[in-house]
Formats: sequence, structure tokens, C-alpha cells
Amino acid sequence: MSIPRTTRRTAPTDLAEEVREKISDRKSYLGVIDRLNKASVDKHWEAYADIPWDDPEFKVDKNDPRWILPSNDRLGSTEWYRSQPIEIQAQIGLWRVATAMKIGLQFENLLKRGLLTYAYKLPNGRPEFRYVYHETTEECHHGMMFQEFVNRTGMPVRGMPKALNLIAQLAPMIPRLNTELFFIFVLGGEDPIDYVQRKTIKDGHVKHPLEETIVKIHIAEEARHISFARHYLKHRVPHLDPIRKKILGVATPIILGIMARIMLSPPGSMVRHFDIPKEVVRDAYRNDLAKEEIRNCVGKIRSLAAELDILTRTNKQIWRAFGIWDTSATR
Repeated sequence: MSIPRTTRRTAPTDLAEEVREKISDRKSYLGVIDRLNKASVDKHWEAYADIPWDDPEFKVDKNDPRWILPSNDRLGSTEWYRSQPIEIQAQIGLWRVATAMKIGLQFENLLKRGLLTYAYKLPNGRPEFRYVYHETTEECHHGMMFQEFVNRTGMPVRGMPKALNLIAQLAPMIPRLNTELFFIFVLGGEDPIDYVQRKTIKDGHVKHPLEETIVKIHIAEEARHISFARHYLKHRVPHLDPIRKKILGVATPIILGIMARIMLSPPGSMVRHFDIPKEVVRDAYRNDLAKEEIRNCVGKIRSLAAELDILTRTNKQIWRAFGIWDTSATR
């Protein structure tokens, strides 16, 4: 399955940052796309060429203590979790990692379909076409490496809840109606995942080399994907008519509020499989720290909404209702 180690690209050692440019005109916008296109050619990874799946060090053992949640983790800090046998603690930790990857590949499946819908109607000569195909290719490899990881756990993880999964099938159709809204959806899925992955890497919570390799590759390439979505919105939203801009302002906190909770909530299948008491879940995931994490994971998009002038006094109440408004903000 894997090719010889000597011919593989290794995972990045540093955490790539997003491209950040002020989009003052179309020339500056096209400059960002050129940079992203070049980066996709120069730095990219392939799921089955650049990850040493068959390396003994990368073997996935559900009882490996490296999967145990750290003591400062919300669930990992509970007395109930710490009282479980080491093997159960490891299995819960692995289940949560696998579920995050399953949800990630499901979201990226929707994303790829939406991107191709957007690219389908682009006229000849548009530079976005090339970048969208670079991103779609990279997302295909993300999906493959996520699913391969899930397969190797042997755990029956499901990913998104069934009801939400049915509704989510509408997402790839959004670009036919409103491309700006679609890229808000893109950021709503990518930013929370990116926030959590960067935090776990920086805090030293990722102990298994396979998970670390996958996460670092994902962070590196998602930095470009997030950059494109953000700069696309900076280029397009200021020129929207007032009605479309108002719709975008109302829809943004609804999308973010739902997406953030999908990414950060405990998997229901995990709770049922390990018979985790309801009060443990409530205490771990519905306290002030949990609510703060949900607010923080959409912080960059909240700032972008303010920059795009779609964060108004009226729709701020929607942000509050979904628990993603920064209470320290003055606007």
C-alpha cells in the first residue's frame, strides 16, 4: 500500500498559516489565487504515497495508551473517565479521533461536490477554476486518509447524525443559488476543525505518529483552502446588493452555530457504546469552558463578518442565540 520511505514527502514540521492579504481590487485578489495555485503545486501530499501506513510505528491498536485523553480535556478530566480501565480510556479517545475524521470526510465530500458545482459554471479564463480543482484534488486525498484511518480502528463510527446527514445533502446545491453563502458554509466546516487540530498539536495532545502525520498534512493544506474562501468573500461581498448582503448576514450565524456544534459535540454513538452517563456528558460539554470553546472556534469568521460589514446590531442577536457571539466584543 505504501511506497518506499525514501520517495515520500514527509509531513510538515511547522503549522502553515493562512495567506492574509488586503483585497483592495481585482488585481490583489488574483495575486492571492496565483500564490495559492503555486503553493498547491509546490507543497501537497498524497494519501497512499506519503503516509507510511504499513510502518509498525503507525499501527492502530485500540488499546494503545497513547489514545487516552489528557487530564485537561473536557471528558478526560472527569472522574468517570479516569475511573475506567486503561483500555476503555484508550478506546474512547480513539473513537473520538475516528469520529472527528469521519465527520471531516463527510463534510469534505459535500465541499467537493459544491466546489465542482461552482467550477462548472465558471467561464473560460477564470483563475478560480484551476484553484478549485487543486483544492478538490487535495480534499480527495484528505477523504482517503481519513477513511483509511477509520478503517484501521475497526470501530463502527458513523460521523454525522442521520437527520443532519439528510439535510446536509442540500449543501452542494448552494453554489447554484449563492456562491457567497456556500463559502460561508465552507468556512463553517473548516475553521472549527482547523481550530481544534491546531490547538491539539500545539498543546501536545497528539501522541500517535499516524494521527500526528494526518493532522499536520490536513492543517497545511486547509490553510490554503481557508485562505481562498476568505479572500473570495472579501472580493465579492462588498459588491453584493443590499438584499443579498442582508440574507448573508442572517444566514452566517445560523450556519456557524450548527457547524461548530457538529464538530465539537461528543459523538452520540460513542456515548451509547461506552454507556457514558448523561450527567457526565452534561458536565463535560455544557459548562462555561465548553461554551467558550464553541465561541472561540468561530472567532476568525466572526471577525471576517465584521470586516465584510455583515455583522449588524440586528443579526448580532442571532449570534447570541446560537451561543457564538463574543461577549467581550463592543460592536
